[in-house]
Amino acid sequence: MAAVIIPNVSVDCVIFGADIQTKTLNVLLIRRYLESENSTTPLVDDYVLTGYHILENENVDETASRVLKELTGLDNLYKKQFKVFGNPNRLMNEKDQIWANSQNFNKRTLTIAYYFLLQTHDVTLDNDKFDTKWFPINNLPELGFDHRNIINEAYADLKEKSMHQPIIFELLPDKFTIKDLQNAYESMLGIEIDNRNFRRKIITKKYIVKLDEKQIGNAKKPSSLYMFSKDIYQKMNKENYIVNI
Repeated sequence: MAAVIIPNVSVDCVIFGADIQTKTLNVLLIRRYLESENSTTPLVDDYVLTGYHILENENVDETASRVLKELTGLDNLYKKQFKVFGNPNRLMNEKDQIWANSQNFNKRTLTIAYYFLLQTHDVTLDNDKFDTKWFPINNLPELGFDHRNIINEAYADLKEKSMHQPIIFELLPDKFTIKDLQNAYESMLGIEIDNRNFRRKIITKKYIVKLDEKQIGNAKKPSSLYMFSKDIYQKMNKENYIVNI
């Protein structure tokens, strides 16, 4: 039996990816393209978040996880539901109406928004049928629907949560250097951080554990590797600032 969608309720996913080498926080977007029958100029050519209608036989979290896996092949990532967007005019600009008509899309659709965290290299974009591309958070292309607003609100929530919850480590490998951690913060917050001050604060955190290992493949002096201990963090039994920047 074919899955039945709920036609006016959807999920939209903001997929954030950190590139700690370039110190950029990126958003994964898919191209929305509709050709014109009478002109070489397309009717619609922009980018949108990945999303889909909720199916009648699944809960909302399952929809978000399904949408993520269909686009990236990944699952079991950090996931946060942060807001419902239901403005009656959210799909009413000219391009959105053209797209909605072409897709038989309900124009009065509510969307439940999530964001996910990963590293950009976790996603393979080769032979991508969705025409997917990473864009820096501060250099987004033309966006369809109300997706710029959704991204902005997701980003504001992410920055606020990163200061007192350990979600920054979702953007890092299991073993990382202090510089990697600093780069991740600079990528997420869009600021420059003083190296010495940052290191001094970080090494006092008991849940950031120094390993008896060094970074491999660095031509300069190898840096020590660290890991985040969720067990130690949880045993501290309180929220506190990961780093007071």
